[in-house]
Amino acid sequence: MYGTRPTRPAQQVPVSTHPVRRAVGPLPWLAAVAVFFAAVQLAFVVPGSGPAWDETVYVSQVGGNAPAAFFSAPRARGISYLVAPVAALTASTTALRIYLALMSAAALFAALRIWRTVLPTPVLVGAGALFAGLWPTLFYGPAAMPNLWCALGSLAATGWAVRTLRGDPRRAGTTTGPASAVALVALMRPADGFWLALPLMLAAVLVPGRRRPSLCAALAGGLVAGCAPWIAEAYAHYGGLVARLHRAGEIQGGLGWNFAVDDHLRALAGRTLCRPCDIGWESPATAVWWAALPLLTAGGIMAARRAGRGLVALLAAATGISTAVPYLFLVEYAAPRFLLPAYALLALPVAEYLTHVFARTRRARRPAGTVALALVLAAHLGVQLSVLSHVIRTSHATGARFAAVAGALNGMGVRPPCVVSGDDAVPIAYYAGCASRQTGGHDASITPGALRDLARRVPVAVLVTGGGAAPPVTRGSRVVTLPTGRIHLLPGPDAGRSRG
Repeated sequence: MYGTRPTRPAQQVPVSTHPVRRAVGPLPWLAAVAVFFAAVQLAFVVPGSGPAWDETVYVSQVGGNAPAAFFSAPRARGISYLVAPVAALTASTTALRIYLALMSAAALFAALRIWRTVLPTPVLVGAGALFAGLWPTLFYGPAAMPNLWCALGSLAATGWAVRTLRGDPRRAGTTTGPASAVALVALMRPADGFWLALPLMLAAVLVPGRRRPSLCAALAGGLVAGCAPWIAEAYAHYGGLVARLHRAGEIQGGLGWNFAVDDHLRALAGRTLCRPCDIGWESPATAVWWAALPLLTAGGIMAARRAGRGLVALLAAATGISTAVPYLFLVEYAAPRFLLPAYALLALPVAEYLTHVFARTRRARRPAGTVALALVLAAHLGVQLSVLSHVIRTSHATGARFAAVAGALNGMGVRPPCVVSGDDAVPIAYYAGCASRQTGGHDASITPGALRDLARRVPVAVLVTGGGAAPPVTRGSRVVTLPTGRIHLLPGPDAGRSRG
């Protein structure tokens, strides 16, 4: 063993006793946003709510409580397809509400998840929370209405399009996602599908270095596929596509230049439909966030550009603005639900800006600024929940009125099979289990003579609200007065035989 060197002891690598922290991905945070969204709906919106006017039309097409209501030219059947699995099995409004609340929360999670490779977690979660916290989003989450689904489809379509334009290897050569999302939106509301697809198609062929003709073709194909049922129905029942478009425009008051920005501002105080919107501005505080939205969006685009995400924020904003254009400048009335697609997309650049401001404030060690930002966001959420509470109370009162009149009709012998016509006939007929048939207006589907003939076979009631004049078809009817108006019971089988 002579001449050998003594071996050195092996170096001891210090072992840390602290657990290794791994960055938490966006999915748990997005799940938390979706759970919050579902929980607020289930706790506050769902209990005690009855179907609104438009909901009774959509649900009655596939089951529910009454025969199918008249389906006017502007409507599309996407939401009827969505509710069919539940409406075909039960007439329970509560069951339908729970189903839609859970479905909308899951769809919000899925739509946000598409953006996970494009946006950092704080921005993505912030955008989801901002959108989910708006009162129209919460109110229409469990509603059988198409607008929220248009918003979620728009969010998904834009996210997939952005990933394709950026050359995401997981999206390379795949255009099924954006095409399917556009088809969903077009199935719900064909016009919304057009205004969604337009900026995405332009980006696919015009953005330098990002041109994707295959994406443009896929978006166009998705738009056509989503509109196909509406177009087929136009030729089957309206005399062609042009005739249906013309009739749809008439029902919506005529499409053309109509400055409705101020109408939307006033509607934010809790009007689900402002038509005509000749009310005063009841609560300006409810629109502060809306007035700040353009500035926050611009700030978010600039912040995203500095972070290398300028294309993402710019395309989200452009698509959001595109979906808002027809409702702000082409339709003469307002409803907060119309702008849900715009809110979903504009939430992304707004979250970029707020995240940027929060990060700068924290780096500068300014706790006062952090607290101020938190208070502003808390105040915004407080305003949204306050308006939501008001809208829920109003909705419950309207539903109770419909149910009271329907109960009175049933008590007078107007039970299925039966027909209701006149003021508020569509929702009240649904509550009573009757068919609704109108002799005039947007939902005209029967002549006065045919309605009187129908009364010889089934009970027929004509409703007149307030002190309005009764239509000529009610001549010789039995009149029952209610606190909300009058019920005219048309002469039935006995009266018909006595005349013969």
